[in-house]
Amino acid sequence: MKCYICRKDKLSKEFPRVTLTNSCDHAPLHCLRCLIECVETKESCPCGQSVQKSDRRFKQFKTAFNCLFPVYLPSNQVSDVPAASTKTGDRIAIVQLDGEGTTIPFQATMTVLELKQQIEKSLKHKASKQRLIHNEKELKVRLQDGSLARLSDYNVQPHNTIHLMVLLYAIPDHFNEVVFDLFWGYPSSGCDYLDASCLVYSGGNFCSVIDYRNRASPNNAIWHSGDVLNDFTKTGHHTINVKLKNLPSNISHLFFTLSAWNSPNISKYPSPSLNFFEASNKSKSLCNTTFVHAGLSQAVIMCSVSRVDGAWQIFESGKLSRGNAKNYEPIKATINKIIESGM
Repeated sequence: MKCYICRKDKLSKEFPRVTLTNSCDHAPLHCLRCLIECVETKESCPCGQSVQKSDRRFKQFKTAFNCLFPVYLPSNQVSDVPAASTKTGDRIAIVQLDGEGTTIPFQATMTVLELKQQIEKSLKHKASKQRLIHNEKELKVRLQDGSLARLSDYNVQPHNTIHLMVLLYAIPDHFNEVVFDLFWGYPSSGCDYLDASCLVYSGGNFCSVIDYRNRASPNNAIWHSGDVLNDFTKTGHHTINVKLKNLPSNISHLFFTLSAWNSPNISKYPSPSLNFFEASNKSKSLCNTTFVHAGLSQAVIMCSVSRVDGAWQIFESGKLSRGNAKNYEPIKATINKIIESGM
């Protein structure tokens, strides 16, 4: 691909998947390097749309660029580097499924706990809520003998990428029925639908999908409300109830997805959000998340509910995807990549 600014041929991974702002009406044909330089010097997209350096999407672009082209810093510019760094300027990339991330100074003798503490400083996710994956293995804080695990125990090397999953909620064992509740606003013109769907997996194998058409799984372990629309308030609403103790023992993952039906992307729907409740107390939201970053995507993997060491846990995802309830194949391909990566 050729960048419209520098006119150089570059790999497709050097270009963003979306434009800098929702207001940009051009294809994303400016390379990451040129976009970053433009915002840092002019605080705008090359098309003229204003972009602040604090903009979340711009930060995601910078993280993606830094992962592609690691920066080697002079020793006097490296902060919080443990004393015995393997090599001055060595760093590792920490990346979430939604594209947000950071880089951390690398030291092979750094403990996993120290790494989590640095991630907490940078990304504001509590160390206790982090699940780190490298080469399809989770980086545990302690080894089997009880000693603190170090990056060297997992063969983490300079400039490697570590994937971060953020725990939204650890579901207590006494919970049985839980509710995932999705709201969205109608598009500015007419009535249209966002679809909340639950894709069920056993390990890496797709089992079934529960959505507005296939509204119940065997034994009613998972049940979908169907479309609940309010033309007066111009809001749509889907709920998906899950009876965890009714799920077959081989089921390991439930992926909750959000996708646009007729609109080309999710940005047409104001303020989509997800809340999670225990069925017996719907007045108390146990966790929630929003999807501002997903505006230009056709679908987003909202969260996953996974068995981890025998317990059900809800992890934030935010992974963007193509596909919708008319064609789940692109969404399933995205989920397969998540599972294959160990996340």
